[in-house]
Amino acid sequence: MTLKTSKAKMIIDQSFKISEINPRIYGSFIEQLGRAVYGGIYEPGHASADENNFRQDVIQLVKELQVPIIRYPGGNMVSAYNWEDGVGPKESRPKRLDLAWNSLETNEVGTNEFVSWAKKVNAEVMMAVNLGTRGIDAARSLLEYCNHPGGTYWSDLRREHGFRDPHNIKVWCLGNEMDGPWQIGMKTAYEYGRLAAETGKAMKLVDPSIELVSCGSSGSGMPTFPEWEAETLEHTYEVADYISLHQYYGNRDNDTANYLANTLDMDNFIKTVIATCDYMKAKKRSKKTINLSFDEWNVWFHSNDQDKTIEPWSVAPPLLEDIYTFEDALLVGSMLNTLLKHSDRVKMACMAQLVNVIAPIMTETGGGIWKQTIFYPYYYTSVYGRGTALHSIVDSPKYDSKDFTDVPYLDQAVVFNEENEELVIFAVNRSTEEQLIVDIDIRSFEGYQLVEQVVLAHEDPKAVNTIEKERVKPRNVNDSSIQNGTLTAVLSKLSWNMIRLKKASE
Repeated sequence: MTLKTSKAKMIIDQSFKISEINPRIYGSFIEQLGRAVYGGIYEPGHASADENNFRQDVIQLVKELQVPIIRYPGGNMVSAYNWEDGVGPKESRPKRLDLAWNSLETNEVGTNEFVSWAKKVNAEVMMAVNLGTRGIDAARSLLEYCNHPGGTYWSDLRREHGFRDPHNIKVWCLGNEMDGPWQIGMKTAYEYGRLAAETGKAMKLVDPSIELVSCGSSGSGMPTFPEWEAETLEHTYEVADYISLHQYYGNRDNDTANYLANTLDMDNFIKTVIATCDYMKAKKRSKKTINLSFDEWNVWFHSNDQDKTIEPWSVAPPLLEDIYTFEDALLVGSMLNTLLKHSDRVKMACMAQLVNVIAPIMTETGGGIWKQTIFYPYYYTSVYGRGTALHSIVDSPKYDSKDFTDVPYLDQAVVFNEENEELVIFAVNRSTEEQLIVDIDIRSFEGYQLVEQVVLAHEDPKAVNTIEKERVKPRNVNDSSIQNGTLTAVLSKLSWNMIRLKKASE
């Protein structure tokens, strides 16, 4: 049987710079939802639990991912959340109905516990404030509690709770998905814009050093997109530093070729938000540029039906527990590539979420832990995708699918770490039938040698990992070579690849 082959070309040059990559682009998200916290990061009595009841097996995997920033506590949950419920003596904390997820929140884990956990995994916290049922007063009080050194009511209360030093949380989200009809306290664009602007103003009076994220649309499919961005930025432009983007994809039609093309939609979403931000910059004659925080992105659809059967008002029910396939990992790899290619404006991003809930890490309550298929592109891109994103010139064969035209078989992103003298290419071959041979002009990287090619591939696009068996895992191959300034890379059909080069020592 003859192996079907296509060919593509790339040109990479050190001078084709997009931007320095902000490490925060590899952030994640923990919401007080399902088993993300209880049975995920926190489990009293677990064999690996530390002195604060945090699972050390989870801590180890999160540290492997090198997650720089983690959003908390929501998400939809935050829009009816009273932060005061989650501080102080645990025995006196109230149990509350979580209206967002039809669950019972015990508040055993709250702000201080989460900040302590984030330090253990070497991540900073991105804190969200409730602009659904609450507003300016609760937000400024929470900020004072977290960041003020002492000598005031809220900062002294933090000290009474055992945290003498301020948490110094720098990034704050002004609410969550406030355009969504599912949101507790949904707002019109005008209502949200005014509330967010005044809340942000008060917060920056408490701590001028913080960075604020204004709510963008809940997804590119919202009927008010991008009018929502334009109208809310009329009010928040000068107080906000970022605007948020949220997007999830799913292969509901069981059409792999069309599914893997969804990053074209993601790319267009980002470009439209950038254009809207820059329109507002021009309209306001502002010298300030609003950057993007893509603080919810992932695949989410596998668990939709099973979530309808969950018993209401239960504690830590198994909600949103998607079990990811190999093709999901391919799309996640391409979504990371898309973020890198927009690193000039996307300065923060959060894979939603981190543990158990639509997550790369899964645990058994009381038991073991395992890596989902999507863990691997996230891991390699986070660890090796640090430095400067480079624009590459690409000539790739294309295909048409149900929803997209001119979809390149080759999806790629390039990172140059000048300090480490390392060049890294992340590449996805979307073809379901043909391997792709890519000739890459790397003449500006004279003396660079191939270090490794890591491949994630599987014959079955629907293959999944379980705690019993890891069917989808990376392997090293020797399919690529360098000759006369050309790197020839062989990408097997339906594969995610990391090709790493390093300058030879003299």
